[in-house]
Amino acid sequence: MPVAIYKAKPHLEKLGPPNFPSLRGFDVVDAAKAALEKACPGVVSCADVVQFAARDAVFFLSGSKVFYSLKGGRFDGSVSFENETLRFLPPPFFNLSQLIQSFKVKGMSVDDLVVLSGAHTIGHSHCSSFSDRISTPPSDMNPRLTTVLKKQCPAHPNFTNDPTVVQDVVTPNTLDNQYYKNALNHNVLFISDAALLNSTETATKVIENAFIRGRWERKFAKAMVKMSLLDIKTAANGEIRKNCHVVN
Repeated sequence: MPVAIYKAKPHLEKLGPPNFPSLRGFDVVDAAKAALEKACPGVVSCADVVQFAARDAVFFLSGSKVFYSLKGGRFDGSVSFENETLRFLPPPFFNLSQLIQSFKVKGMSVDDLVVLSGAHTIGHSHCSSFSDRISTPPSDMNPRLTTVLKKQCPAHPNFTNDPTVVQDVVTPNTLDNQYYKNALNHNVLFISDAALLNSTETATKVIENAFIRGRWERKFAKAMVKMSLLDIKTAANGEIRKNCHVVN
């Protein structure tokens, strides 16, 4: 789904609960778009800028172990709705059945679900996204991790007091398969992360991604390409914006 960013209207996609206030990097998109508009105005969409930026970030954060080719030519959307983020972005409290269904409606498989969950090996999360996992009664989270997180997070996080913590406590700045080792050791933050161990099928995939060298990196590249082909806008239902913050 193309990223739609507006300053003039409320209730936008970037302000949806899964995105705000965590989603960052708009300045990077703006800088890339400005350079492209100067060199070849009206040719490269904001949607393409986002997907190529994600690809390059994956390449560098993985130490060049993950690379995939992408086709350009996407168009940008003309609408942006906050509530669509709740419809299409699985929240951290989903159980396994809900996760599988949310991927299925987009044509994504159980394997895609497990593989793309591995992206949680990088980045930060707000305490509110997993506060129920470190409260009483305790969850299946590793007690040592629970103790660390309780020191970093308030007992009742809210909009004005909701710090962030790293999602991967072992290799927080590297895109690698450590996430799966963390899952097996119960060192993951979200209910949706822990849920991957709740079936033989998904737990087996977690083990394979954790211990078969290069497997996750190859699968992640393929899954990212597959996801990049979802809901593409064309000239018939989109536009190439001059400014990523507003429609033309």
